[in-house]
Amino acid sequence: MVDCVHGRDVVAAPVDRTHRPVPAEWWAPFRREDPMAASTPGEDSGQAALLDLPAARTAAAVEDTAEPVDVVRVVVDSPLPHLDRPFDYRVPAAMSESVTVGCRVTVRFSGRVRSGFVVDRVREPDPDGRLADLQRVDSSVPVLTGAVLELARAVAARYAGVTWDVLRAAVPSRVASVEKALDVPPALLRWTGDGDGDDRLDEATDDTATDDTEAPTTVGRVPTDPAFSLYPHGEVFLAHLRDGGSPRAVLDAAPGHGPHAWPELLAAAIEACHASGRGAIAVVPDLRDLARLEAALRERLPAGTVVRLSADDGPTPRYRNYLALRFGAARVAIGTRSAAWAPVRDLGLLCLWDDGDDLHVEPRAPYQHSREVLLLRAGQADTGVLLAGAGRSTEAQRLVESGWAQPLSPDRHTRRRTAPRVVSTVDSVQSARDPLARVARLPQLAHETARAALARGPVLVQVARTGYAPALSCQRCRQPARCPHCAGPLAVAGRNAPPVCRWCHRHAPGYTCPVCGGTALRMIAVGALRTADELGRAFPQVPVISSSGDHIRTDVPDEPALVVATSGAEPVAVGGYAAALLLDGDAMLERESLRAAEETVRRWFGAAGLVRGAADGGVVVVTAGESAAVAALVRWDAAGFAEREYALRRELALPPAVRVAAITGTPDSVRDLVERAELPHDCRVIGPVPVPGADTDAPGPAVPDAGAAGTREERALVFFSYRHGAAVAGALKASRARQWAAKRAAPAHLRLDGLDLV
Repeated sequence: MVDCVHGRDVVAAPVDRTHRPVPAEWWAPFRREDPMAASTPGEDSGQAALLDLPAARTAAAVEDTAEPVDVVRVVVDSPLPHLDRPFDYRVPAAMSESVTVGCRVTVRFSGRVRSGFVVDRVREPDPDGRLADLQRVDSSVPVLTGAVLELARAVAARYAGVTWDVLRAAVPSRVASVEKALDVPPALLRWTGDGDGDDRLDEATDDTATDDTEAPTTVGRVPTDPAFSLYPHGEVFLAHLRDGGSPRAVLDAAPGHGPHAWPELLAAAIEACHASGRGAIAVVPDLRDLARLEAALRERLPAGTVVRLSADDGPTPRYRNYLALRFGAARVAIGTRSAAWAPVRDLGLLCLWDDGDDLHVEPRAPYQHSREVLLLRAGQADTGVLLAGAGRSTEAQRLVESGWAQPLSPDRHTRRRTAPRVVSTVDSVQSARDPLARVARLPQLAHETARAALARGPVLVQVARTGYAPALSCQRCRQPARCPHCAGPLAVAGRNAPPVCRWCHRHAPGYTCPVCGGTALRMIAVGALRTADELGRAFPQVPVISSSGDHIRTDVPDEPALVVATSGAEPVAVGGYAAALLLDGDAMLERESLRAAEETVRRWFGAAGLVRGAADGGVVVVTAGESAAVAALVRWDAAGFAEREYALRRELALPPAVRVAAITGTPDSVRDLVERAELPHDCRVIGPVPVPGADTDAPGPAVPDAGAAGTREERALVFFSYRHGAAVAGALKASRARQWAAKRAAPAHLRLDGLDLV
């Protein structure tokens, strides 16, 4: 039996829940009003051809005498790009009362039982009974709103992905026990609105469905919040939010603690938006940042107003909080990546902290970035935006230079007053005092600074690598040491520990160099544990705290201690660190990546921002060669560095001045996808070229030998302008869909705007 034979336009129509026959002309005015509509009227979806249906059952004409039936349009769980559209199913009479727009259902699709979301429900004729029935209504709770579906489609279009892959990250998994405890009036479960504004019921007049959570709008000038007192235009930004406006800003957070810390900045903006009677969303990279923001909001907003959305909290709390937002019980959502999709009603502000952090990138296809999700949502809902960070990304700089957002930065005098004093170990003065400072990992200046600062409080030591000795080489010929079984890199997990392969985890106690026959090994990279070991011997009377790998600390006491942490894992000291030592700077700057300098500056500013100001004796020592990145840190000028970096990218036509797509796969599949895509004439295609083998940081074996025909992988890069972004993404997706529809053995993999593609 054929499950479903055609996908038609997603259109809106009132639902006749009494199942009385309704004249066809009564429905006509409603056929084009649903914001979920995805296709063009009269367009042949081609679903019948894809499913190899008989020609007799693919007739497009519908007889006027056919009896109308309840029909729902379902977005089905399918990763296939050529089936990325809704499909029609008939609603059995027994399920009619339980089917709502936005609910979860189970259907039969292409011979399999799959999950899906109902995105529309209409009543229209079913010619010859060719529609398949719904198999099951998993839940009547309308978890998917129209606004979230529209956003998911926009994200899928931008990244040339599939809508279901995006919805998988947007809507949390169902937890039946949470729904059973859900105290929602039955009328609310018949909502067909989008949940982000004026939701309307289907002819429901239940008084309990009214929304009493609206707060009165505050109009007029209000004294600025202490958190924004360091910013010349901070008062204007907050006043605009309180008055119901939608300002867009890129904020360079000044270093500070207590009322001037970055969680207070986001909390102040959210409080101002909440005062106007609107909701807000704030997205942060990890749980440590989430805990700090939650604590700041707890002091400003009423209990129950704020909920958190994070996959790390577990399915039950996440689903409970999601439903609280869906039905208006909470108005502010904070969390990690998934919070960008929160169904907040009357949305007024979208906040993002540290958009340069790669934790904002979804690890599953289509690999969307939280920043782009929020920017698309801001355009659809006309909301305010606040992109904040200790440093400024080149993507944020592009928004500033285009005029889409305005900069919020402290003036030069404020930066000098609040920032710590930054000293480079390779400047002319320090080089004269210590000629070996350029080659020493921990120069004399760093030792002296740490010793003096320990009398005042904790000292932060930032290192680039985790572990003890993450990379080894032969002592005699300097050949990198690799596992004799899988060719993975060897590492040492602790003092006197045998070498261990980082890929297969096999021990190699009797290692012999295959080049020179040497048996002695040397460290070519020092990790956080080794650094802590060395500092513990250098400062025997001072406690050493390690924060790296699987053992990351959230905060440390305001007492003398050496805190050794990898980049991004720095704990917070309540009163600020007395000093910070930024080690391994050259190793971070010399990585083979277009974003190496930008990423290093971001991590430096993030760590240096935890140090007390120069007026309180705060000092930062950076051990790296002379470069524009070091100069930006010494001047405390993150915005200036971003402006310079973006100017270089624009001159060279590299991301983010342009967009980039990577097509990876077999040589034939890559060439086929590129050649069949109808790309604009000004697109720049580089490749295809063989994909390089895995480096020493890779978690698995290397890519097969490029010379082996039929097994090697190749990659082509397509650079294109933002003006042609929609056209290029659509063309690449259509070309890839043709490969899947043709059932090629190895369709090419497509990824857009990846941070590590160049």
